[in-house]
Amino acid sequence: MSENNAIMQGGSVTESCVLQISDLHKSYGSHPALEGVSFSIPRGKIVGLLGPNGCGKSTIMKMISGLLPADNGSILIDGHLPGLVSKSIVSYLPERTYLNDWMKVSEVLQFFSDFYADFDLERAQQMLADLHLSPNTRLKTMSKGTMSRRAQLYLLDEPIGGVDPAAREYILNTILKNFDESSSILITTHLIQDVEAIFDQVLFLNQGKIVIDGEVDEIRQQHGKSIDRLFREVFKC
Repeated sequence: MSENNAIMQGGSVTESCVLQISDLHKSYGSHPALEGVSFSIPRGKIVGLLGPNGCGKSTIMKMISGLLPADNGSILIDGHLPGLVSKSIVSYLPERTYLNDWMKVSEVLQFFSDFYADFDLERAQQMLADLHLSPNTRLKTMSKGTMSRRAQLYLLDEPIGGVDPAAREYILNTILKNFDESSSILITTHLIQDVEAIFDQVLFLNQGKIVIDGEVDEIRQQHGKSIDRLFREVFKC
């Protein structure tokens, strides 16, 4: 199927949305991971994709980034199917790094500079200075963090998992400081209380289905409680 035909079948592209997902299905063998997931992300929004372990959050991230194919349904990133074009406008930070832990920070910066045309080396070097990290530091001695690209869609899978509170605050401040109205961010996290203040929209995912999708302020007003409290009640945790 050509990209144009797939786009037409998936519906018209909404210019204000950087991501559109429609009726997405994915199974691993006989186990369904996603069952008819549909949602969209407008430009200039920070969106939380929230749910318990095994509900399909990382599967969605990998499918958007082009690492996993869909069984059925459609994914459009700025009007493009996952592929070569979308990879140039999507920045994916997985929960587990794909970099070798023996690499030095300076080597990682060089790798990203060579691999990504939109990698902002100057911004990355400023982040190192802010965190008082030496370019000679090896990854195996560091907590999880972020790198610098000028993407349209950022996919951050547990970006503050396993980091100390000071680094956690810096990462969140960096997210707020460095994205603009032409880009959007999709974040998965279990540390909802620490992160919900930066969310514009949240999606609750349970057993492969979206059970809540809405603007954060509207959800808080409707339910009379924080996103973290609502999450704990919905998922009994």
